[in-house]
Amino acid sequence: MLAVAAVSVLSITACSNTRQRPRLAYEERPVEQLYNTGYQRLESRRWADAVDYFQEVERQHPYSEWSRRAILMQIYAYYQNNNYIEAIAAADRFIALFPGNPSAPYAFYMKAICNFEQITDVGRDQGYAQAALDGLRDVARRYPGTPYAIDATVKIDMVNDQLAGKEMAIGRYYQRANQPLAAINRYKAVIDNEAYQRTSHTPEALYRLVEVYTQLGLKDEANRNGSVLGYNYPGSPWYTEAYDLLTREGETPDVQPTGQRESWLRRIIPG
Repeated sequence: MLAVAAVSVLSITACSNTRQRPRLAYEERPVEQLYNTGYQRLESRRWADAVDYFQEVERQHPYSEWSRRAILMQIYAYYQNNNYIEAIAAADRFIALFPGNPSAPYAFYMKAICNFEQITDVGRDQGYAQAALDGLRDVARRYPGTPYAIDATVKIDMVNDQLAGKEMAIGRYYQRANQPLAAINRYKAVIDNEAYQRTSHTPEALYRLVEVYTQLGLKDEANRNGSVLGYNYPGSPWYTEAYDLLTREGETPDVQPTGQRESWLRRIIPG
């Protein structure tokens, strides 16, 4: 590695009252020196400092191979520093400049991961989850068989589970608020979406439909959803609860439950 640039190359900028982090002053330097110093900063986990040097590589040597590498390093440094917006912007820049480059899959993947890591709990807006899902699907479609696509496929299932969980949370809210039709629409959204059908929320969604239809006196609909639940998830505690509910209503479900009964499931609608 080449020697680290002297402290004298740094200049300090300041707002009226707020002292900001020192930034590199412009000084023409060999591209290898700039890049290697940035790499040293990465190894020291000084992410923001690393970005400064890699940006300087881009600024001073915009058409070089070093510039291409520097953008990739900025993506990584921004990501490690949890600066997701900047990481996505750097990834977009790389894709725009080098769409056919062998490193383009990494840029697409990192865009998706930056959104994936900002996913919040189901009680909040799921904009990041949807953006992550779109990005992960794009990676899986563009680069099948690559490690990026394999990991994206795993994370797609995780995001679908998150989005299905959001539908369930809204459905439970409507059910608690005595808005059964709105609740039904949310539970059916989980059942009818092929991607959501493979998530952990499907058995509960079917049980909640049995519960709401029973409350509305729609026995045929309650029985139909109970049958789907029983045939597909006979060992689920949600089916045990549905079976007990239907038998109390005088119905005779075709499938005997094989799981253990958990009485709190019927009584509690979690928030």
